[in-house]
Amino acid sequence: MAIKGSLLEASLPDVMQLLFLGRRTGRLAMTDRQSHGSVFFDEGLVVHATIVNRRDRLGDILVRTGRVTPDQLDTAMRFQANVPNLRLGEILVSLGMLSRSEMERHVRIQVEEAIFALFTWQSGSFSFEAGVRPEEDEVLCRINPESVLLEGARRVDEWTLIEKKIPSFDLIFDLEHQPDADLEFSETQRLLLDHLDGHRDVRSLIEESSLSDFDTCKALFGLLTAGIIRRVGTSTPAPQVRHQETQIEEHRNLGVAFYRTGMLDEAMREFRRVADLRPSEGSAPFFLGLIALRQERWKDAAEAFRMTLDRAGPRASALHNLGLALEYLGEYDEAEQVMAEAVARGRDEPRILVTWGIVALARRDFVAAEARLNRARVLYGEASISPVLAWALGRAYVMQGDVERARELVDLGLKAVPGHSALRTLRAVLLEASGDLKGAEEELTEAIAEAPGVPQIAKNLGDICYRTGRYEEAEEWYQRAAKASPELGDDLYFKLGNLALKRDDPEVARDRWEKTVALNPDHQLARANLESLGELG
Repeated sequence: MAIKGSLLEASLPDVMQLLFLGRRTGRLAMTDRQSHGSVFFDEGLVVHATIVNRRDRLGDILVRTGRVTPDQLDTAMRFQANVPNLRLGEILVSLGMLSRSEMERHVRIQVEEAIFALFTWQSGSFSFEAGVRPEEDEVLCRINPESVLLEGARRVDEWTLIEKKIPSFDLIFDLEHQPDADLEFSETQRLLLDHLDGHRDVRSLIEESSLSDFDTCKALFGLLTAGIIRRVGTSTPAPQVRHQETQIEEHRNLGVAFYRTGMLDEAMREFRRVADLRPSEGSAPFFLGLIALRQERWKDAAEAFRMTLDRAGPRASALHNLGLALEYLGEYDEAEQVMAEAVARGRDEPRILVTWGIVALARRDFVAAEARLNRARVLYGEASISPVLAWALGRAYVMQGDVERARELVDLGLKAVPGHSALRTLRAVLLEASGDLKGAEEELTEAIAEAPGVPQIAKNLGDICYRTGRYEEAEEWYQRAAKASPELGDDLYFKLGNLALKRDDPEVARDRWEKTVALNPDHQLARANLESLGELG
């Protein structure tokens, strides 16, 4: 069951309650204008939450609660600068500054604070991806959403009042008058009074006090309501260079988050902004190329990866993706050259070798394809095989007449991924080659039910119908294949021409044979048929 929609129609608490009751596991991704957040569930319980570009509050929480000193936090963060893949909490535990149980308790607070911030999002969209889990190095907790929902509802009610007086974090406040000594203030209010100087904005107060957004604004709201502080202005923009660097980082982070959650149009918007802000940026065109690949815009992908190579140098990943785009474009000779360089720079990367093998298949160099794909198989390990590798190597064997080895690979690949449409299509080819047309048709019928948009499956079904004299069915399948992929192949249009002539429509037959010759100038039967039509005309 897909769960997606607008936050205007269903609030985050409603969606969380649905996921809790359904004991769902996966990631709930949300966007609100330029913000992106995620909440991860494991059988209905919240295990992690994060908001892109929201400053990590774990260190702030630990300092605020007095569990670590500012000096200890600085030491841990300097250590983290040298080992960026290690989480701050793990560093504090390893340095003996924090016990693991304390660290886990404060991570829970951090997760709850992120969810409370997400509760304030009133617009945007959400989508749930089943089975997606946090990164392996994240510290996880297990929180019953009902406890978070109760506290979140209280906070949201208070936010509606607070936002009327503090609508922006850019506001600057100062003392209206020196408060009487006998007035009682909360701990957070006293902390903020020490930082109020008529120059710091709300954002600065949050960062310097180590308080949460909510606690800071709640304390300021109380001081404003009591008339102890007053608004004196808004903050001055940061210097342009620093502001631009911050913008680039924020747009890049959002772009990566959108890309990972499959929100490709939103990701493309963010990376285009990165490219506009810094034309020499190398990562922006790389991600724009990845997005174009996933959207099957092969020409745009090739241009983006060429730009990446110009700006960031000849990296194996960019060369590999450029070769992939060129293969889809039918530029097989250039793809061969690009992939050879990619392999030279990423010699032990089996994924690159698989693509290089597929390029060899497209160039009909089946011996080279077999060698490259078998090399990739050794690197992957004989115990397991990816469906793409099984399909490509199986096809290389078929084209060299080794049907038995091809059948073994197809069966191995389908054992790992039973519904893989390309492997099922190849199995149908093997069945057809052995004379089992009925079995081949059954295999293709199931494959196209699972992947209705794949033109090659429709083409193969048309071939079986053509061979068995079911010409009307054959034409329906061929037309479906041609509509999905107009450049699918000369054989498709040659047979469509034959079928048109069978129903006595020579003009349509001429058009289809001309298309055949345009795709393959060496197609002698199509040329002969066109000459015959000319003589008849």
